[in-house]
Amino acid sequence: MYPVLITSPRLGLREFTPDDVDALTDIYGDPRVVEHMSFEPRDRDQVETTISNVTAAARVEPRTEYSLAAVLPSGHLAAFARLAIDTQHPGQSSGQLGFALRADLWGQGLGSEVVRLLLRLGFDELGLYRLWGARGPDNQPSARVMTKLGMIEEGRIRGHINVGGRWRDSVVHSILEPEWHRA
Repeated sequence: MYPVLITSPRLGLREFTPDDVDALTDIYGDPRVVEHMSFEPRDRDQVETTISNVTAAARVEPRTEYSLAAVLPSGHLAAFARLAIDTQHPGQSSGQLGFALRADLWGQGLGSEVVRLLLRLGFDELGLYRLWGARGPDNQPSARVMTKLGMIEEGRIRGHINVGGRWRDSVVHSILEPEWHRA
């Protein structure tokens, strides 16, 4: 599926372009935003590489990576949104989602809207059966977003990722297609 364009009243998901480097650097370079993520703040060169990689991955067939720009009606980048289809188990129908929202937009319900758009992409457009996300144990705003959208906390993966030389656990939440359509 290329290009992706999914909208809601306050946000749209679209493909990234090279013009998004500076706006994404503002997000990925902010220590507050990446505090609970699997990487440390990124500089402009690192973000430029990220955008180059995600734009190339968008054209791979079959497409398994959906790294998308979540934009406001003004066109300004609000978040990095990602849905990755599980390729470790061919024939399975699941994907992992994640997002990074600009810190100045926190507390406005936009994180929930980003995840809702990713759920629509995964279930309604791609026909997946299970979507899941992992968060840092201390990331309570992310826990609230996933719970609000009907995602069930499944449990903790101990020593899941290493960030800055320290191992960190992750907490997994998931939702199944029938649960999404009942909500």
